[in-house]
Amino acid sequence: MPKHRLSRKNRYIAVAATGVVVVAGAGIAAQTSMAAPAWPAQKTYTGRAFDACTAPSLTAMKAWKKDAYYGGVAVYVGGKNRGCAQPNLTKSWVKSVSTLGWRVIPLYVGAQPPCQKSRNKERFTAATAASVGVSNANDAIAKASALGMKAGSPIYLNMESYDITDKACNNATLTYVRSFTKTLRAKTYRAGLYGFSSSSAKAIATAKDRTNLPGNLWYALWNGQETTTRDWPWDPKLYTNHSRGHQYKANSKETRGGHTITVDRNAWDAPVAIIG
Repeated sequence: MPKHRLSRKNRYIAVAATGVVVVAGAGIAAQTSMAAPAWPAQKTYTGRAFDACTAPSLTAMKAWKKDAYYGGVAVYVGGKNRGCAQPNLTKSWVKSVSTLGWRVIPLYVGAQPPCQKSRNKERFTAATAASVGVSNANDAIAKASALGMKAGSPIYLNMESYDITDKACNNATLTYVRSFTKTLRAKTYRAGLYGFSSSSAKAIATAKDRTNLPGNLWYALWNGQETTTRDWPWDPKLYTNHSRGHQYKANSKETRGGHTITVDRNAWDAPVAIIG
């Protein structure tokens, strides 16, 4: 199992239970469900993407770009529960990899649910879910902006596995996610969520009340299938029009251009950062 979002030990505990197009309207109903300033056109990438615990060196990114297997890279922009240090992840690095042609996907490892069994540095409760959602979202925007990711960019909230059958815990989590999403949108950042198809992503996809839920869903389903459609586990009408990512393989040790990186593999058809 990958350790990218929480520490490796914590994640074991938690889970044990190529083209680019700019579109103005993708996911527009979900993304602009509340008043906000004029939205920049969405930048969408469709193709292969990887995420690694630590953003690779610029030298490695140049070598991997020449290999041309991947076109997108997910990076962990912040959050108290982020599992790895990020010595390479700077505004200059983001600008450089974007110039090379990489499409950058920002992830934020926010507070985790009260019923989750991993040892997180930050956790919300039913009483604090809304306020922590606001503070996490504001921090995520600040971190993404400092890296040169402009308004209109998505920020994907990392929600690890938890017991969604625990009604009180699930309700608190949905409150937190809605608060995070609403705060992002008020400042013209698009909202996404990374989660597991058996738990955290499922809670979002199957929620009956769709108010202030993220407009993009990145689901972890480690079945080896490079697709965002054939194995989509939920209502096929949900998250269409460039709003899905699928993490289909974890901990893949790969060597490209002489540089070896352990990555998670993703099929991507969703927004990526607008770099400026």
